[in-house]
Amino acid sequence: MKNGRRFLLAIATPLAIVACAAPAAAAVINVVKTATCGCCAKWVEHLKQAGHNVRVTNVADLTPTAKRLGVPDDLRSCHTASVGGYVIEGHVPAADIAKLLREKPVAAGLSVPGMVAGSPGMEMGGQTPHYQTIIFTRDGKRKVFAQH
Repeated sequence: MKNGRRFLLAIATPLAIVACAAPAAAAVINVVKTATCGCCAKWVEHLKQAGHNVRVTNVADLTPTAKRLGVPDDLRSCHTASVGGYVIEGHVPAADIAKLLREKPVAAGLSVPGMVAGSPGMEMGGQTPHYQTIIFTRDGKRKVFAQH
């Protein structure tokens, strides 16, 4: 009987780990961008390479989407995404999105405001400037979520 329990634990433990990891990996990141933005397309590729499922919608004007999702004007960038009830604005690294989905903080979403050279999708000649990913709430609170 002891061997039977060990066998079940040996099988069940890895399956439990996979089951816990599956929801974050299965979440679809819905990206809204303009059709002609090359850096947005590179950011989408960054997400896919990190294992995220991505669905892209091209629009002529991003403002209605950003407003509807509650992105403050000063946190805006060139594309807006949503996943798991959160908004993702700009060139947020895939690892930050994974952390957000794993930790599930009370927040509206994440932003890398503007178009920071060296951020995912904005790689330019090996530049690696320092920048921050900001987490923000619907009531206007903000803090640094990650330093890069």
